[in-house]
Amino acid sequence: MTEDKGKADIGGGHSQETILLDEPTTADLRSKVTEAWREFATALAAMLAKLPTGANVELTLDPTASGTGDAVYSVNLSVAENGRINALAVGNASLPPGFRMDRAAVAALVALGWSPPGVVEGSGEHFGLRSTTAEAGRLATTISRTLRDVYGAPHPAFLVFLVHDAEDRPLPVDPLGTARPEALLGDEEVELAERVVRGAESAEVIALDEQVRMVVAAMMKSAPDQLQVDSDGDIGIRAGSAMVFVRVRDNPPLVDVFSPVLTEVEPTEQLYVKLSELTNRMPIGRLYCTNDTVWASIPVFGRNFQATHLMLAVQVMTGLADELDDRLHGEFGGKRFFGEGDKPAHRDPDDHRTGMYL
Repeated sequence: MTEDKGKADIGGGHSQETILLDEPTTADLRSKVTEAWREFATALAAMLAKLPTGANVELTLDPTASGTGDAVYSVNLSVAENGRINALAVGNASLPPGFRMDRAAVAALVALGWSPPGVVEGSGEHFGLRSTTAEAGRLATTISRTLRDVYGAPHPAFLVFLVHDAEDRPLPVDPLGTARPEALLGDEEVELAERVVRGAESAEVIALDEQVRMVVAAMMKSAPDQLQVDSDGDIGIRAGSAMVFVRVRDNPPLVDVFSPVLTEVEPTEQLYVKLSELTNRMPIGRLYCTNDTVWASIPVFGRNFQATHLMLAVQVMTGLADELDDRLHGEFGGKRFFGEGDKPAHRDPDDHRTGMYL
């Protein structure tokens, strides 16, 4: 998903530099999510193929981010001798009522190659699967489909992983796409991020994309290398049912904070009127529709970059996108980024009330 941004600065003013906002080269959100899962599976296969004997991998759907509460959907893998891999996937006995899998989900697990709980030796109450490092590619695909299609992870960014040896000591591994490692933020990284946020003079020699990562990481209380970054270089931030992306452009220096608020929406005259009215009431940024996607955008100038401007844009966009996708979906239908089961809205065609969305 690529988006060409426009010319409002963080204060809502205008510049002589004009960047068109209305021509994204692609608005296919599904392909972006599919590509994220493909990257995750590829990275997981590469990691599994070279893990040493005794290594363990824990992949978990983050219950805080996904809203599953006490339900923890996870897949655990352990590397045994001769490259054998033992995999376990959570079963209903480990899930609270209301979050247990139905018959269709259990059948899907079996169809993916998992054996029911207790069938594979040592699996206990978990689904079991035996594989080898030589079949890492096939195993990674099975695990990705399990997490996505059965456990309902909407995006790899909702996954948390931990890799350790038999003595629970962390093992250094390459990133697994946009999945997040369970790791602590080092004191040096905290100090560097704080210097950027404070606008210290030392930050002036740091490249714009690095400054942006440090600022966003500081806001999320994370490390820059733990941010969710996709194949386009966009930093992803979950905002309720919406997804916010932060992208750095070079010419001219610009930081885009944007969100695909709705996809698969019908671009009617009423929708365009609504977006125009809402944009006029927004203190910064704008809303617009291209093809079948409604975008929200707040550009921040990269020249003489101010960390506080980016922080404000991210704060406004995360709140705005999560509010607007629900409100606009209720009136115009379409699909939210994390709105499972969204359907077209059914409303009176003569009801053109504006509504106080902001």
